Amino acid sequence: MVQAELSQETKALVDNAIADVGEIATLPEVTVKIIEIVENPKSTARDLHDVIKNDPALSARILKVVNSAFYGLPGQISSIDRAIVLLGLSAVKNIAIAASMTHLFTGGASIDGFSGADVWKHSIGIGVGSRLLSAAQGRPQVEESFLAGLISDLGLLVERQLFAAELGEVVGRFQHNGGNLCQIESEIIGADHQAFGMALAKKWRFPQTICTTIGYHHNPMLLAEMNRELPAIVNVADILTCKAGIGFAQHDKNTEITDELYTLIKLDAAKVDEILDQLPEQVSIAEGIFGE
Repeated sequence: MVQAELSQETKALVDNAIADVGEIATLPEVTVKIIEIVENPKSTARDLHDVIKNDPALSARILKVVNSAFYGLPGQISSIDRAIVLLGLSAVKNIAIAASMTHLFTGGASIDGFSGADVWKHSIGIGVGSRLLSAAQGRPQVEESFLAGLISDLGLLVERQLFAAELGEVVGRFQHNGGNLCQIESEIIGADHQAFGMALAKKWRFPQTICTTIGYHHNPMLLAEMNRELPAIVNVADILTCKAGIGFAQHDKNTEITDELYTLIKLDAAKVDEILDQLPEQVSIAEGIFGE
């Protein structure tokens, strides 16, 4: 078995929610095109440029990113062609998705104790933390790790749109009594944000690795061993983001990283502590790029 299966009842709830969900179920057309290009092994930088040049706002954001401290490239880059070559197709895809996500997270109804802006800030923290952990590993797919972390809490958007009252109850209970957020969601809503997020990512045809990570980032040990590493990276990044007090916390600040997680991410406690020290500054830089 590759992963733990949802119960029939939970699966039906999630499937119905994804069928019902409105504005957040559709990515902007330009983002969909960019994802299709990047996932096609025959695509070139020129293919990507031809799509991006027709979206001035996205072009401006890409240039802002390539010239930021986040990527640390030398000199000022003024051409989209050059930006795509320097960043790579995968990084440009992440920027496009991040640009789409900012609006989706920060818009929508507010709920007591739950701000879309705080969730987005936390999501940036997880994305940045995942990227730093992967870079420390020497893992080549740092951009995949960034994206997986950035959108790991996608399911909270589904809950906010379809189960606002129940989500308010979840947040209230979690903030007053602590405990396991996913378990509280399952008790009150019938499924957790992992299940909703994975289903929405599948609807958007994201890569399977990303979908699996969204679905199991709080429970990587439920997966087959060969599928655990990226969900574990995101899980550790989430814990670090909570320890740093960045955005909507889903773990207690005193949550410990287990020996099992250290083994899965192939890093020791000293290296992870270094990343925790770097996280606030790096998130501040990323917020300046990926914020509204």
